[in-house]
Amino acid sequence: MPPSSAFQWFLLVCPAVVILSYFFTVFPHTPESLYIHPSLATLPKTSQSRVIYPDNYYDGGAYVKLPYGTVRYWLIGPEHGKRVVLIHGLSVPAIIWKDVAPKLASKGFRVLLYDLYGRGYSDAPQTTYDANLYTTQLALLLQYVRWSKADIVGVSMGGGIAAAFSAQFPHLVTDKVALIASAGLMESSDMSRTTKFLSSPLMQLVSSSYPFRLYLQYLADQKSSGSPISELVRLQSAYLPGYNPAIASSIREGPLRSLAPQFAALGRHSRKTNGSVLLIWGTADQVVPYRYAARVKTLIPHAELVTIEGGPHDITISHADEVANALIDFLQR
Repeated sequence: MPPSSAFQWFLLVCPAVVILSYFFTVFPHTPESLYIHPSLATLPKTSQSRVIYPDNYYDGGAYVKLPYGTVRYWLIGPEHGKRVVLIHGLSVPAIIWKDVAPKLASKGFRVLLYDLYGRGYSDAPQTTYDANLYTTQLALLLQYVRWSKADIVGVSMGGGIAAAFSAQFPHLVTDKVALIASAGLMESSDMSRTTKFLSSPLMQLVSSSYPFRLYLQYLADQKSSGSPISELVRLQSAYLPGYNPAIASSIREGPLRSLAPQFAALGRHSRKTNGSVLLIWGTADQVVPYRYAARVKTLIPHAELVTIEGGPHDITISHADEVANALIDFLQR
């Protein structure tokens, strides 16, 4: 066969082969099922993590299965009290509210606490941990517990979630939002090189390997760090395979940064509906520095600021009474 004829046959057959190959390999495409990593609930009850933070840490605890995994939540306080949601931050689950939530409940508030996906007793879906994941988790949880709306309180990354949730689902917010040492507007320069390195995809690939996980468990089983909260973080990192990826994804794609439009939307809606916004910040915060309080005020000019002198980032632990009193005064108005 002359070369010209062979080339003509190639031109005729090649497109058909490419098209057939495409349909055989791509269409129909079966969606991949969501892989879900386990929570603290799968560890032995004698494990140190469950000694520090048992699943009955608060009264009224229960589990609910949502599309992205099982979620642990607690309802405390009078059943007909004013409804308040508490959202924890990046690495520490709902135990972060241990000295604040009971005080709110004792003042007659009905308080909903829960563990975010990837922390504590909530499952860790293998997905992107962006603001939409967290706001949808809360919206579905509110629907499940049959709350039509509530006041929203968030600390650290929980503040960013609270702002995003209030902007995305304003009809689910009563009229008050409180942001404590709130993330959501952080700049990359405020994150250490270590944090950036540990949250990188390459480091996550290494840290998810079996040998590295054994090493983390070895370190976690050594002498305690002394602080139960710090110890709980170490144990989650060592024994929950979905914890580190959840933290890393939250740092890269989550509600720590770039939420200025959501804060501004919260401010506009709050002013329009005569709502109120409270900011609580410590002057010694080294994670989300105190200067961010002024940045939030530029986006929500009518927000009230409570400054706690010398307060660090974990202000709900170190200055629990001041935080609780500020919240009670704000929520009771």
